[in-house]
Amino acid sequence: MRLQILGCYAATPRTLSNPTAQVLEIKNHLFLIDCGEGTQVQLRKNKVKFSRIQHIFISHLHGDHFFGLPGLISTFRLLGREKELHIYGPKGIKEAITLLMKLGNSWTNYPLIFHELESKKSETIFEDEKLSVTTLPLDHRIYTNGFLFTEKEGERKLDVGAMAKYKIDHHYFGEIKKGADFTQPDGKLLTNDLLTMDPPSPRSYAYCSDTAYFENIIPLIEHSDVLYHEATFLETEAHLSGTTKHSTAKEAATIAKKAKVGRLILGHFSTRYKNIEHFKDQASTIFEAVELADDGKVFEI
Repeated sequence: MRLQILGCYAATPRTLSNPTAQVLEIKNHLFLIDCGEGTQVQLRKNKVKFSRIQHIFISHLHGDHFFGLPGLISTFRLLGREKELHIYGPKGIKEAITLLMKLGNSWTNYPLIFHELESKKSETIFEDEKLSVTTLPLDHRIYTNGFLFTEKEGERKLDVGAMAKYKIDHHYFGEIKKGADFTQPDGKLLTNDLLTMDPPSPRSYAYCSDTAYFENIIPLIEHSDVLYHEATFLETEAHLSGTTKHSTAKEAATIAKKAKVGRLILGHFSTRYKNIEHFKDQASTIFEAVELADDGKVFEI
């Protein structure tokens, strides 16, 4: 699982920073999470193949999280895209995008499929044999969801030594990896635990932006390997978090600690601050495993 930050700053874009967007590579999928202004330029800069993006997840309809989407959809059309594009986002996102396409007479030449969300309870919005994506209802000024990406348990790993010892033909490897026992020609049963090892533990990534301090998400993200949580303000501006429905670095760290996550990545920094290291300093007083997002930064999960 690989997370690449395209943008992680709040509100207005700057020459040195970009609003929210990131790509998550997981189980042969490349998911785009939020799509602030300038996202397609950031995709180019970071050498992300447009053709690999088939699913886009939009947390809410504030401009710094989806104003890059119409341009990206249009560019896909200009590049001759044929594959389906699935967009998951709040109810109203279809109207917003299709109105722009209608006014510009620029309908896509590929299937554009919207999955509009309006439930205030967590729900599964994507699932295949390898992973699932569920919503994380957040507390913001408008309807907002975070997203939890969770791998499913993989096949068991073959014990190469056991395969050689018992002279098992490779034609049986597939079934054994799926948990099957093996019967030798003389009738002796070899149970699966003699032939395989446990697969790697499934990994999970929780994305939470934008939100006020909201303990309701704790049971939903508990024990996640990595939590990305917005941290718009430092403590000197904590009084703004209530009216804007954003979080401070310390509040994000408190959520991480109570949810017992493995690592915390802070992002969505207000552009009023010149040194984002202060966010890590403040969060680290509560939760030790803190890292800072930054445009172009890559995290291996």
